[in-house]
Amino acid sequence: MKNKKIQFKDLGVKDYKEVWEYQTELFDEIIDVKKQNRKNDTDLQTNNHLLFVNHPHVYTLGKSGDFSNLLLNEEQLKQKDAVFYKINRGGDITYHGPGQLVGYPILDLENFFTDIHKYLRFLEEAIILTLAQYGIESSRSKGETGVWLGVDTPFARKICALGVRSSRWVTMHGFALNVNANLGYFDNIIPCGIKGKAVTSMEAELNEKVDEQGVKDKVLKHLVDLFEFELVN
Repeated sequence: MKNKKIQFKDLGVKDYKEVWEYQTELFDEIIDVKKQNRKNDTDLQTNNHLLFVNHPHVYTLGKSGDFSNLLLNEEQLKQKDAVFYKINRGGDITYHGPGQLVGYPILDLENFFTDIHKYLRFLEEAIILTLAQYGIESSRSKGETGVWLGVDTPFARKICALGVRSSRWVTMHGFALNVNANLGYFDNIIPCGIKGKAVTSMEAELNEKVDEQGVKDKVLKHLVDLFEFELVN
């Protein structure tokens, strides 16, 4: 039986590694139930989770990423009060930090639909719809995940990055929307391994600080509507 309930938590400010381990724990729990169902021919429900978090300065490199896209050495990372991790999501290198809304859906997609491309498009759509509420016109860029502004112009810039892992239709990792993020930290990487593409934030586009709680509320509502989640706090 499909379970469309989703347990939502806003973790506030949390260390990246701590949340990565928590994600992995939730992910493994879902996988274990699915293995048990297959082994015993049972139909136990799997849980779904959605985490919102704000990380201190951190650079993460996906499993197929190129280490040379990080333009800092260990000493320079320390000077910038940043850390680095190579992790098990798809995609190349990205940055997380204060002023950025990071969302981690740990879902059993068999509760919703078994289509990873549709899953990614729904994540992007939630961000696109949220940005539109602030008068920011955004879209997808062909062949590239995430949400972009000024696609097909010389001023194309990325405002939200996506990087996910899935196994047995269970997801982890997710999206990072630049709300009031310090864009200077992106100068220390080749974001997502894509040269010559700029990065932006809601603050930079609107020329004013944005209420981050308001953004969270809007993104959450759109995710609930798109996936038809039954929200459980």
